[in-house]
Amino acid sequence: MNQELENLAPSKRSAAITIFATFNILKEAGGQLPGKLVIERIRETVDFTEWEKQVYEKTGYVRWESLLHFYTIDCIKAGFLRKNKGVWYLTEEGEKAIKLGPVKLLETASQLYRHWLADNKDPRAKKGKEVEEATELEENKTQTQKANINLLEDQALSGIKDFIRSKNPYEFQDMVAALLRAMNYHTPFISPKGKDGGLDIVAYNDPLGATTPRLKVQVKHRPDASIPVDDIRSLTGLLNKDGDIGLFVTSGYFTSEANRSARESHRHIRLLDIDNFIALWQEFYNKLSDEDKNMLPLHPIFFLGSNE
Repeated sequence: MNQELENLAPSKRSAAITIFATFNILKEAGGQLPGKLVIERIRETVDFTEWEKQVYEKTGYVRWESLLHFYTIDCIKAGFLRKNKGVWYLTEEGEKAIKLGPVKLLETASQLYRHWLADNKDPRAKKGKEVEEATELEENKTQTQKANINLLEDQALSGIKDFIRSKNPYEFQDMVAALLRAMNYHTPFISPKGKDGGLDIVAYNDPLGATTPRLKVQVKHRPDASIPVDDIRSLTGLLNKDGDIGLFVTSGYFTSEANRSARESHRHIRLLDIDNFIALWQEFYNKLSDEDKNMLPLHPIFFLGSNE
């Protein structure tokens, strides 16, 4: 451990190490990764002390994970990091900040966060001398609250994704069809087991399919893989009528080339990865039939937010 890290208080030292590891992990992954995987990779690569591995009695959270979530707020306000639907994104500024090293990176993020607070006329920005994490967490209740909510959101999304992962391909296909019905589409064709000619679901705006758009849907249950561009091109080839729209749904993600192909296609192609699917399931959950809700049952919980 270098001297700069040794001179930090234990909480700041832990945060500096894990934030720096987070940025490098995201960079190696191409700039984005589900938060759960970031945490797992940090756990595999960082040698934590017993103090860092301690579990908070009140919350049940591991200390280093709570510290990481707390200080990612600084990184987000600094413009180094983004979080959306359980996925963490490293910005261009964040990638450049890696060159600062762990200590300077954390200091810069915290300084930029204080500037952000000052610009928003938050009295917390006037705080002078740095204090130990326990005191800081107590004083800065809003940031602590945000960090805890982020942690809970990540845990909730991880639970939903694990549930979807446990399904077989035909069960996931049925979930996609259920979502389309909740969005007021009719689903006269849902592929049975066996060859389907490339289409898994056909969905219409009306029972007869007389009005456009008509959705031709490809579903892939690949939670541990990214959909390649060739699969998108195959779906494009099936859109042979005016008013046909291609919809590709996966329980994983799409490669950057696949996303680009869909954007640039002469046909209307819409891609739904696991995060988009879950967001739509949440949005239209109340419109699902009771039977369809049971495919992926959710229970909403409301937390106190903030005015930021």
